[in-house]
Amino acid sequence: MAGLDQKSPNVLLQSLCCRIIGKSEAEVAHQFQYAVRVIGSNYAPTIERDEFLVSEKIKKELLKQRREADAALFSELHRKLQTQGVLKHRWSILYLLLSLCEDPRKPPRVANYGALFAQALPRDAHSTPFYCARPQSLSLSHQERTGLTHNSTSMGTSGVSSIGVYSLNGPTPQSLLSGHPAAGDSVRQPLGSRLAWNLPPTASPLASAPTSRAPLMPPGPTARAAHRQRREGDGGAEISEAALVRDILYVFQGIDGKFIKMCNQANCYKIDEKAPLSKSLRDTSSRLAELGWLHNKVRRYTDSRSLDRAFGLVGQSFCASLHQELKEYYRLLSVLHSQLQVEDDQGVNVGAESTLTLRRLLVWTYDPKVRLKTLAALVDYCQGRKGGELASAVHAYGKTGDPYMRALVQHILSLVSHPILNFLYRWIYDGELEDTYHEFFVASDPTVKTDRLWHDKYSLRKSMIPSFVTMDQARKVLLIGKSINFLHQVCHDRTPPGKITPASKSTDSPRDAAAELFTDLEGAFQGKIDAAYFETSKYLLDVLNRNYLLLEHMQAMRRYLLLGQGDFIRHLMDLLKPELARPATTLYQHNLTGILETAVRATNAQFDSPEILKRLDVRLLEVSPGDTGWDVFSLDYHVDGPIATVFTRECMSHYLRVFNFLWRAKRMEYILTDIWKGQMCNAKLLKGMPELSGVLHQCHILASEMVHFIHQMQYYITFEVLECSWDELWNKVQQAQDLDHIIAAHEVFLDTIISRCLLDTNNRSLLNQLRAIFDQIIEFQNAQDALYRSGLEELQLRLQFEDKKRQREAEGEWGVTAAQEAEEKKRVQEFQETIPKMRSQLRILTHFYQGIVQQFLVLLMTSSDESLQFLSFRLDFNEHYKARDPRLRASLGATRGRRSSNI
Repeated sequence: MAGLDQKSPNVLLQSLCCRIIGKSEAEVAHQFQYAVRVIGSNYAPTIERDEFLVSEKIKKELLKQRREADAALFSELHRKLQTQGVLKHRWSILYLLLSLCEDPRKPPRVANYGALFAQALPRDAHSTPFYCARPQSLSLSHQERTGLTHNSTSMGTSGVSSIGVYSLNGPTPQSLLSGHPAAGDSVRQPLGSRLAWNLPPTASPLASAPTSRAPLMPPGPTARAAHRQRREGDGGAEISEAALVRDILYVFQGIDGKFIKMCNQANCYKIDEKAPLSKSLRDTSSRLAELGWLHNKVRRYTDSRSLDRAFGLVGQSFCASLHQELKEYYRLLSVLHSQLQVEDDQGVNVGAESTLTLRRLLVWTYDPKVRLKTLAALVDYCQGRKGGELASAVHAYGKTGDPYMRALVQHILSLVSHPILNFLYRWIYDGELEDTYHEFFVASDPTVKTDRLWHDKYSLRKSMIPSFVTMDQARKVLLIGKSINFLHQVCHDRTPPGKITPASKSTDSPRDAAAELFTDLEGAFQGKIDAAYFETSKYLLDVLNRNYLLLEHMQAMRRYLLLGQGDFIRHLMDLLKPELARPATTLYQHNLTGILETAVRATNAQFDSPEILKRLDVRLLEVSPGDTGWDVFSLDYHVDGPIATVFTRECMSHYLRVFNFLWRAKRMEYILTDIWKGQMCNAKLLKGMPELSGVLHQCHILASEMVHFIHQMQYYITFEVLECSWDELWNKVQQAQDLDHIIAAHEVFLDTIISRCLLDTNNRSLLNQLRAIFDQIIEFQNAQDALYRSGLEELQLRLQFEDKKRQREAEGEWGVTAAQEAEEKKRVQEFQETIPKMRSQLRILTHFYQGIVQQFLVLLMTSSDESLQFLSFRLDFNEHYKARDPRLRASLGATRGRRSSNI
């Protein structure tokens, strides 16, 4: 009974073979032997991997038939199928669909049950580990391999050593088996269908099964060793092709063979020069050994980088994609080694039609060699790169005319880009940046404080911008995440990011996102970036304008710091005149602040928002010896919070410089107004002093020159500089799409004002001349005031003398005595003697003023700014200074020549 129990499995298996084939036990001996091999082996199919391969083959078949739309539809349906948990054996369904879609004119895979045993196992029945290990049945040294081969049995083989041969596309053409490609093979098939699976079905043990009864067990080790010795030849004879085939299979895995070994000096596999080989076999073996060198190169790269955490997520994805390709390559090696094992086990004679030869290996490994060459070159090109730079290198390498190579690189690129797309979508939708290994093209500086978040905390890491992402897209990506963080950390806006960009977050998987990225860079992907950019930027600008009055503050800067509120500025000067005329060291800020509040309440400034008026303040500059209040007084505008991002400290310092310049120019206008008032008021009073007529006329002429100069300068500053620049700024602000546009427009506005108001370094000489002219105006005011004081005092004394004279005559006395008359004449004579001195002083002042103006005009004429050249024309509209200075005539001619050449 015990014996029956031990024989029952074999008896049942033999009966099953007889029933399926329909023959006697003697006639199914070989089929029964093969069935015992199959049952005794330990297969470990990788269903998950096969599902991907079969789906890829279906898509490739559809693309080969020019059915791109069906391929895209199949990809989408397969993606949805993967997200469902309904089917547990998706690979089986896909394999069935692939079988059904094949050309019915092709020979069927299994014509009958008898033919089933004439084939080997299907392609999913292998034991290649997921981590791409080499076939475990292969030893690591020639001595171990030899010992293992002679001491193993067919029932003891495991893994890929027991895998048979299966043709996914039907029988292989005989022309391919003989080493000559068929005429219809000009179109190469994918690796999974043509390379690994085009082995002939006759390679199975039943291809030439005898009709006599065979033993139930395979041949023992002695028979197999004898067969191998017959195949490889005697030790003293020429090395057989079978021995080279065995060596080549090990070289394919990077393992030294008996005759072919790695040469470290030449960095390639070389055949032993002493080995007795024909030239043709040596050349063919050398060509085949190159595949092992390519494999080693790719494998070394993946092994060294896989454990390097600093390589980053993108680098790990790159290594994983290389592992996938190596896994497919190992699948082919498993099949080839299984074929070789079958030949050894079954004693196939050398030269048989189904044996492995170097020529057949050369044909079957052609596509794997092309793929490994591509991978090896890609590995060299990507050395030392990581993150977005690595993705750029892969993307650049995919620009080739070979569609198969391009598809390979594109597949690798889609895997490499997954981490980058994860970084990107998390950044633009959540504002989160978790880039441990600095792979993403957006960089963050955690040391930057909140007040400088927008300007300094986030920046573009240009070396990490993938080449398939444009600079404009990268800038928008940076702005999107930066805007979200600015809203949360600076504006304290608690709106969830999902509500800022509603219904914009992609629900696609990273694989679908990568496919979308490379198929439609200017379409769907660009649309996602643009949608998130516009929605986020619009929301940020709305918050700044609605909650923080950004535009109102900008207008307040124009009205107060750039002197746009005329009535307020004039009244403020009137109120400050007594205070600012005092020495700067005697001023107190609280007194000036009270005057500022009085000016606000007395003018239209009172109607401004309290939020704006409370920020307006007085500031006293650093005091130098001899300064008056006019030299140190300045208005200030306090900014904080989010608006400080636009009005930075640098911007406020520019505003301060411009205010001081405009305040000084406005003061000159104020002084000349007082000078004109004095002339008009004193002209009639001093009419009775004819000796002063010449001096007063000279004062009027000089004052007219100064008024003309200041009026033209004020017109230039107010209209050509401030108003034109402000109008340009306001238009840009209204059209701004993001905060950076507003900041850039505001900085251009300030730079333009600084430059055209002569406050930059290029116009320092012009500014010095202009300040000298301002100083001459102040000197002229002092000189005219002294003249009027002296003249009015003299006039007052003369009137008193005449009044006294008339009073004494009315009393019946002489008007004056001789002594009084002599004294009066002496005083008048002394006064008249001072008039030439006053005239000389005015003449010197006039000469000095005109000399400075002439030098100023020369500098204006030689300026590269056309607006300054036109200003020189207006200042000397009647060519008064041109007639005095020949340099102006030369400069004018040169300027006109430049203008003519430009025209």
